Amino acid sequence: MAVPKKKTSRSKRNIRRKSWERKITKQVLLALSLGRVFNSKASGSFVFPPSFDFKS
Repeated sequence: MAVPKKKTSRSKRNIRRKSWERKITKQVLLALSLGRVFNSKASGSFVFPPSFDFKS
């Protein structure tokens, strides 16, 4: 017969949640930084296709 697991404490839950949020924040900051580079048109290290529209 199945036995219910013990309840996870608030502190453990918060630690896991903060860890997940830190990973998400890091990815968001990376995406924003990359977006700023594309938007600046001054990037020489990226190769854009000829049909790439900077205005959109």
